[in-house]
Amino acid sequence: MAEIDLSKYNLRTDLIIDNNSIEHKEEVIDDITITKTKKDGNYFTLAFKDITDESNYNRVLKQLNILLLEILKANKIKQDDSCLIIGLGNRMSTPDSLGVKAVDNINATAHLFEYGDRNNIRKIFCFIPGVMATTGIDSSRIIISLIKEVKPKFVIAIDALASRKIERINKTIQITDTGIHPGSGIGNNRVEISKKTIGIPVIAIGVPTVVMSSTIVYDTIDYLIKHISYLKEFESINKLSYKKNNYLNKLKNKELSNQEKENLLGLFGSLTDIDKRSLINEVLNNIELNMIVTPTEIDFLIEKLSKIISDSLNNSLNNKL
Repeated sequence: MAEIDLSKYNLRTDLIIDNNSIEHKEEVIDDITITKTKKDGNYFTLAFKDITDESNYNRVLKQLNILLLEILKANKIKQDDSCLIIGLGNRMSTPDSLGVKAVDNINATAHLFEYGDRNNIRKIFCFIPGVMATTGIDSSRIIISLIKEVKPKFVIAIDALASRKIERINKTIQITDTGIHPGSGIGNNRVEISKKTIGIPVIAIGVPTVVMSSTIVYDTIDYLIKHISYLKEFESINKLSYKKNNYLNKLKNKELSNQEKENLLGLFGSLTDIDKRSLINEVLNNIELNMIVTPTEIDFLIEKLSKIISDSLNNSLNNKL
């Protein structure tokens, strides 16, 4: 399959694993897929099916703890290095409130140092800069000014992201030490905050909570083709193992021929993946309907996702594993 140039078609994504042109190393532990990628730094990605029950939550939390410790070690961060945790996003917009709600549950400790009550804990500052629409100030400027004031040894920023795959929404956590661009999840790229720009490590933690409607259209057509291919391949072979809802798991390399795709979808079916995405994106952009979409249960999922990130940071930064 030809590589898709995402920038050419303005398909919103902040996930490194959406880029097939980069080498990714995958490992599956407890039904959780862990992907490690090197590109101008480290990217660790957790892909999971569910965190809404206690068992799955704890399994994902365990792996997230491990990855956070690994990225701290990779950046030579010491146990007593002070940390500034930034919660990016808009509290009033549920899919964009991940960072804000995560920071609400972080154990800030910097104030204890003023009274000498340290007890071998890390000095942690927490801050929520808000969004430009409510403050009138670019979040990047606020963060950089704060860093100059409190002088942390490293920064952790939490933010909502975007993906170009439906299946990743609210089921993926990305950790990277390459920095952040506040507002990137909704396409508002502003000043970069990274070790290159501020001189200290910047670790970003994000979850894709939104997807473009053009991606939903493309993925739906892609799932339709896979489903019909699965019906063709398995329905007549083994009635006992045949289930309509497992085609994504069983059908890995088999797909309809180009002629079959054209018979199914007409001229559209004969297009390449690149051209399909381009056409869908162009049509929706032209009528201003290429909306940013989020799942209906986003309120519940944001609570769970923000909690698992804050729990993991409280554990990892304060040696409570």
